[in-house]
Amino acid sequence: MNILIITGMSGAGKSQAADVLEDMGYYCVDNIPPSIIPEFVKLSEMGNENLKKIAIVTDIRGGRMFSEIPEVLAKLKQKDIDLKILFLDADNDTLENRYRENRRTHPLCDANGISLSDAVALERRTLATIRGMSDIVIDTSDLSPKQLRIKISDVFFGNENGAFRILCKSFGFKYGTDNEADLVIDVRCLPNPFYIEDLKHKTGLQKEVTDYIFSFDESKEFEKKVFDLIDFSVPLYVKEGKSRLVIDFGCTGGKHRSVAFAEACAKHLKDSGYPVKTIHRDIEK
Repeated sequence: MNILIITGMSGAGKSQAADVLEDMGYYCVDNIPPSIIPEFVKLSEMGNENLKKIAIVTDIRGGRMFSEIPEVLAKLKQKDIDLKILFLDADNDTLENRYRENRRTHPLCDANGISLSDAVALERRTLATIRGMSDIVIDTSDLSPKQLRIKISDVFFGNENGAFRILCKSFGFKYGTDNEADLVIDVRCLPNPFYIEDLKHKTGLQKEVTDYIFSFDESKEFEKKVFDLIDFSVPLYVKEGKSRLVIDFGCTGGKHRSVAFAEACAKHLKDSGYPVKTIHRDIEK
């Protein structure tokens, strides 16, 4: 089991970090009191085999209970689990500006009757020990939310594509378009296997159908131009901080040409190092 504790200064981006990690496949839990963390880890080990990667956000919002965090994490680190601590930080001026811009109240202000600047200073002193225990410290002072996403992907996956996922889908226009698509490629302009008696009742998952579709020069040229567009566009989506890209290929019935192209595109992207899944929405219709 992989356990990641996310903590750090209020306003430094812990919630954004949790969102990125959730996209990476972590099961994320927010604002757990430190004393409950060991029991939660124990229950997770016993209860669900799918909970292999867990990210737990715990911070100063826990009030006095948060003072237990160094002792709790020190004991957890002695156990036979892969536990790491991610600490999100930023300089005091940046944190104060973020609170002013968002018009939010720092969790220590009302509880202690102090100003924002005093609350930030107090929190920093309180978190000094846990910061020193942390395995990874990320300073978000000069990072936008998009840049933080890329940074976390780089830290945990070794590349900025870590949290990025692609879904290649096929569909039939006769059954309606797909509302979640980011890119829609219409392949109805290409030769249709439906009119070949031996291929009519087969699908684009079968070699005979794909061999027919890609036997035409126009299909090969169409594939080249589409893949050129996708190869150009995908890194831009990653750079923009998008976590999921849906590429749809549509033909008339969603059974032959769109399926073959969705499969070809998925293979092309996997060969380029991207995590890709395929869905054929109308293949059984």
